[in-house]
Parts: sequence; structure tokens; C-alpha cells
Amino acid sequence: MKWLHTFMLVLGAVFLGYLVSMIGIRELWHQLTLLGWGLVPLILLEGVADLFHAIGWRCCLLGPHRSLSLLRIFRIRMAGFAVNYLTPTASFGGEVTKAALLASDQRGPDAVSAVLIGKLCFSLAHLLFVMIGSALVLWRIPLPGTLWGAMLISSTLMTAGMAAFLLIQKHGKVGGLIRWLVARHIGGQSLKGFARGISDVDEALKLFHRERQGDLPRAVLWHLIGYSMGILQAWVFFRCVAPDASLAVAASVFFIGMWFDLILFAVPTNVGVLEWSRVLTLKAVGGSASTGMTYGVAIRLAQLFWAGFGLVNYALLASASGRPSETRAPDGETGSRNLPESR
Repeated sequence: MKWLHTFMLVLGAVFLGYLVSMIGIRELWHQLTLLGWGLVPLILLEGVADLFHAIGWRCCLLGPHRSLSLLRIFRIRMAGFAVNYLTPTASFGGEVTKAALLASDQRGPDAVSAVLIGKLCFSLAHLLFVMIGSALVLWRIPLPGTLWGAMLISSTLMTAGMAAFLLIQKHGKVGGLIRWLVARHIGGQSLKGFARGISDVDEALKLFHRERQGDLPRAVLWHLIGYSMGILQAWVFFRCVAPDASLAVAASVFFIGMWFDLILFAVPTNVGVLEWSRVLTLKAVGGSASTGMTYGVAIRLAQLFWAGFGLVNYALLASASGRPSETRAPDGETGSRNLPESR
């Protein structure tokens, strides 16, 4: 696992440089001069939103992981965000990273289950937030009929997919296909071993959905609060570059951008998509393309800042998990094994 940590760390650093060079130092500087010191509260609000998302994920933890401090959970979550954001893994590598950093020698199924449940709650909150935004403010914006149709169709498909994922988790069917193959003697011993592991994950998932039914809506609520920080972020941006814009306009711009982020989640780091979608959004509300580009760049820089923070924490957490920690065996003797840092 240590070689994977090193590989992901190097790959993340290389991709970070690629992102900066792709946007262009000169263009970044030009956009920053338009925004000025207003970039600072945008970055801080991005961090506040991530903190609320960490609280939401905390509601999804199982077993001994529930006793971890919020600071450690936040660091692990940001490490996963950094891997997702800085590497072309389409939101997959970061989830594996979070599970690896969260897992201890004996609680791997709990760690994987927590990541799966957390991903479900995060996505449900994203979808719900976009739907609430559409009902509250988007009807005021004269969007093209084709765009409204695309929003309706994609939101319906996303809702169906998330509902299916929830049912699969609730009934412990994540490893259903693997167990079906093993029952027919397909895949050999390696697949049998994997089937045992994924069956433990399914049991942990069923236990969570049976005994902690209130934690799922609580997690979604915390994620909704985290997403709402983006409205304040958009409003602060407009106060800097377009003071006449109202809070309703800022909210509308943010909701449309969130919808693009939802349906295009598979694009690694939203390269090009983030900037393009904000340009399209600003033009839809009567703004200029340059303002949309500035908004996209501001969001990109805020995300890059926290991705860098996550990358540093990834290196520290991975290094700590690779060091033997002294533990006390059941018979009272001191032993040593690899455990993730706990607080």
C-alpha cells in the first residue's frame, strides 16, 4: 500500500502543475487582479463548506471510527478530495484513499462501508440542493427550453440511480454479483477472498441502515449546509466584481453551476467544465463571459488551495499509517502493529 501512497502523491503533484500551466499564469494573474482581496473570503468559505461536509461524513462512520476527532476526519476527507481533484480518477481514487486512511488492521469493512454511505449521502444532498434551487430561484431565469429539458431528464436519471444505490446498500447487495460468480466457481481463489471481504462490507451496510436510520438524513442535512456556503461564496464574488447583483442572482448562478457539476461529475477535476459552465451561467442571467470566467477561475483557485491542503495531509497521514504504533495486547503485553493515527 505504501507504493500506492507514493505513486498517488507524485501523480497529484504533477497534475497540480499541469492544471496551473493549462489555465496559464498570466491569465490567472489577470483574473485575480479583477477580484483582488475578495479571493480570501472565497477560499475561507470553501474551507467552511468542506468542514460541514466532514461533519456530514462523520455521521456515516461505523465502529471505532465514530470516536475519531473531527479534525482527523476533516484531514482524511481533504486527503481524499485532493486525490480526486488532482488526479484523473473520476471521483474514484479519492474514495479508495479515504477508505485506506480510515481503515485499521481489523476494521477494513467498516471503513469501506463508511465511504460508500458517505458518498451516497453527499450525492443525495447535491441532488436535493439542485432540486430545491430549481424550485426557489431558477424559474425566474429565462433559460432555453432545451436546457430545462436536459436538467429535468438528467435529474430524473440521477434520482433513479441514487435510489437504486440506496436500496443496494440497504439490502446488502453491493457484492451480489461477486457472490453469484463465486457460487458458479468463476474467478478462482482470489475472487473467493474478495467475496468474503465484500460480504463483510454488505453486513456493515445492512447494520447501519437497520440500526442508524436517523444518521443518514442527518448526514444529508449537514451536506446541505455545506453546499449552502456556495451561495455566500457567489454573493461575495459578485460584491467584488458586480456590486449591483442581488443575492437572488448569486444564488441562481450557484444553483445552475451546481447542476452542471452534478451531471458532469465523471470529468476528472472538472477540467474546462467548471470554467465553461460558469461562463454559460453568467450569460444566462445577463452577465458577461469575462465575469463568468473570473468566477470559474476564483472557484478553481479556492479548490486548488484546499486540494493542496489535502495533499499535504495525505502525505502526513500516509506516513503516519506506515509507522508501527505500540499497542497493548489482550494479555497485557506490549505489541506493535500498523494502525492509523487516532485522536
